[in-house]
Amino acid sequence: MMSTVLVTGATGFVGKQLVLSLAGSGHMVHAMYRSEAKIAELQHKNIRPFKGTLADPASIDNAMKGCDQVYHMAAFAAVWARKPECIYEQNVRGTVNILESALKYGVKRVVHTSTAGVFGPSGEKPNSEDSPMAESYFIHYDRSKAQAEMKVKAYVRDGMDVVIVNPTRIYGPGKMGDSNGVTRLIRDYMKGRWHIIPGNGRSVGNYVYIDDVVDGHILAMEKGRTGECYLLGGSDLSFNEFFSILKEVTASRYFLVKIPLFIGISIAAIMLTIAKLTGRGPLITPGLLKKYSHHWAVSSEKARSELGYDPVDFREGLRRTVEWLQTINFGYGQ
Repeated sequence: MMSTVLVTGATGFVGKQLVLSLAGSGHMVHAMYRSEAKIAELQHKNIRPFKGTLADPASIDNAMKGCDQVYHMAAFAAVWARKPECIYEQNVRGTVNILESALKYGVKRVVHTSTAGVFGPSGEKPNSEDSPMAESYFIHYDRSKAQAEMKVKAYVRDGMDVVIVNPTRIYGPGKMGDSNGVTRLIRDYMKGRWHIIPGNGRSVGNYVYIDDVVDGHILAMEKGRTGECYLLGGSDLSFNEFFSILKEVTASRYFLVKIPLFIGISIAAIMLTIAKLTGRGPLITPGLLKKYSHHWAVSSEKARSELGYDPVDFREGLRRTVEWLQTINFGYGQ
């Protein structure tokens, strides 16, 4: 059955792909946006644009009217903010504003986009939905998303129908913004502009292709259980394995140097100091480097068994990404 759906963050890396997929399937999509330039890229007879922000309940209400379902994807995803409280204002308070509006207008179900980072580093076994939330966090983004999840679960306890999805490190075709750092790394390596392996290269992360994240959101809306969260992951890889496959798929042999953690953190600290002075965001922060020095293995078995989630492996997703990068001539300036 076709529905009227609100998507927040409609012009973002994943949001844009989700909006186009939903509209193409016949749903009427209320696409909430901030940038006029970005919304111009979303042209479809089933897409209705609504300008607004998470801090403005009136604009949220305007976009929410008439909707049966909501995908709440908008978030502050940059690695740094001059005022960290802005991250919490958008990711926590903004989530509350969305849920309040959804209650007001009788929305049937909300899918809330969180992050696998809320569970913290993995131990001897990959993280699953049964893993406890971390007691502390390396970066404000993960901490804010954990706080937002707690708000969501409070609404669920009060009877609201919300499902949470927790993507891992997303890559693939799309806008080269804060949420698409993995693809930017792939692009820069292909152009001979990336030569660093963090630490000893043995730290494990989980990488998921963008189309699978989009499918996972839709499956969560259709089949997810109220109040449950679903890890949307792909392939667990160490940095050494990641770059080995990248060399193989791209047939490139650019040199790579392993940078000890303490050196990387020192460089990141200098970048952070410059950012505070200039207001221009750093490429990386000490907290992010510390995060990446740990293992972040993930199991998506729950999403597979309950939702029918079936992600491609990294080699195939990377092949598609590389082909796309070559088609757009690497997309510098995106």
